Amino acid sequence: MIRSITKQKPIEEITGLLNQSSKVFIIGCGTCTTMTRTGGHPEVIRMMDQIKEAGKSVTGWMMIPVACDELTHEALEENKKAIDDADTLLVMTCAFGVQTVAMNLEKPVIPALDTMFIGKEKSPGVFDEACLQCGECVIAYTAGICPVAGCHKGIVNGPCGGTDKGKCEVDSEKDCIWTLIYNKLETMGNLDNMRKYQPPKKYNVELKPGKIFIPYEERSKDNDQQL
Repeated sequence: MIRSITKQKPIEEITGLLNQSSKVFIIGCGTCTTMTRTGGHPEVIRMMDQIKEAGKSVTGWMMIPVACDELTHEALEENKKAIDDADTLLVMTCAFGVQTVAMNLEKPVIPALDTMFIGKEKSPGVFDEACLQCGECVIAYTAGICPVAGCHKGIVNGPCGGTDKGKCEVDSEKDCIWTLIYNKLETMGNLDNMRKYQPPKKYNVELKPGKIFIPYEERSKDNDQQL
């Protein structure tokens, strides 16, 4: 399961960002930040208490099921009065959710969290970065395992000389991603892939900010096929 991985900003930073605000409305998300315990129901209630302790008035709070989707507008409308009464919204979602809320309102929007990376849940409560969205995917050669996101050094021709008994020299608790790649390629009978040189990554392959346009005709074709 892929999620946006976040961590809460220090409360001192949050209260500093709210320095010019007296009435705050708090928003959490029922998806990613609930799973990572940074913006779920308990965290929103705890934040409300901290904001009140800082001398602010909380006009209300809500949990948006998926803060970054197109239904956010309807969810905000359900709490219109309490939101209108606030002068600032404190949003406990990933950056995508914060921007979605901001696009739907003409009020200051303050993020309570820092978005760290897009991650995949490896085991309950443990998330590993899954993709850097570099625009130049090499996992066809690496048994479906991404060395760019999985290697601390981002090496695309590995392993490096620091791997020790299958562990990473940067983090001795972490499996060397290139050891995992080697073992899986060996199981698949594709070890020759290890000998294929990968040129240095061109991180400017996709201009930032990224943008893609799908012609209307193509979108209509896809919809027809799904029907």
